[in-house]
Amino acid sequence: MSYLAHLFGIIAFILLLIWLLHYREGIEYDSNNKLRVFNVHPFLMYGFIFLAGEAILAFQTIPSERKTRKFVHMTLHLVALVLGIIGLSAVFKFHDMLHIPNLYSLHSWIGIATFCLFGLQWVFGLVVFMLQAASGPTRAKVLPWHKVGGRALMFMAVCAAETGLMEKTSFLTNLGVLKPHHRESNLINFTGLAILLFGVFVNFSVGFLHH
Repeated sequence: MSYLAHLFGIIAFILLLIWLLHYREGIEYDSNNKLRVFNVHPFLMYGFIFLAGEAILAFQTIPSERKTRKFVHMTLHLVALVLGIIGLSAVFKFHDMLHIPNLYSLHSWIGIATFCLFGLQWVFGLVVFMLQAASGPTRAKVLPWHKVGGRALMFMAVCAAETGLMEKTSFLTNLGVLKPHHRESNLINFTGLAILLFGVFVNFSVGFLHH
């Protein structure tokens, strides 16, 4: 199952790059082109999702001692957080360039809530499990909740990605830039499906390994 998760994760990354580079003018944070600035957001936020999923898989599948697996797990999540911060900064910058309000859509609400909870989850994991600030029995009690919370956040992140793609597709369609059943429209749909399947198979991999 983990191989399928890796596969769909990479497919989603390739499809997203094709969309942003070929159809949406490219990716550049410091550009004067507003679209290029915006494109940093979906690119890095998918990087956030991908690394979060890989962190879950790495902790379960890396053939090494537990301390090494925990370190890889925490490091990948930390890199995901950094990508997420830059990705969120890009969309706020884009909104400022267009003088439009922030956090007005369902996508933005789900996304910002997911990211904030993810940050809290990472700090909790660092303090309780990595630095072992809690006793052994306490760590054993909260570990199942930590795992469930991580999987829930993975689902929330995928949900944020799907609603974000839908929001962008609707926006482009309303502008008359994107036509139903056009190649770009199909590419966006396949990207969304690949992201969804990545999340599904990450969850399946964890579930099967637990049993």
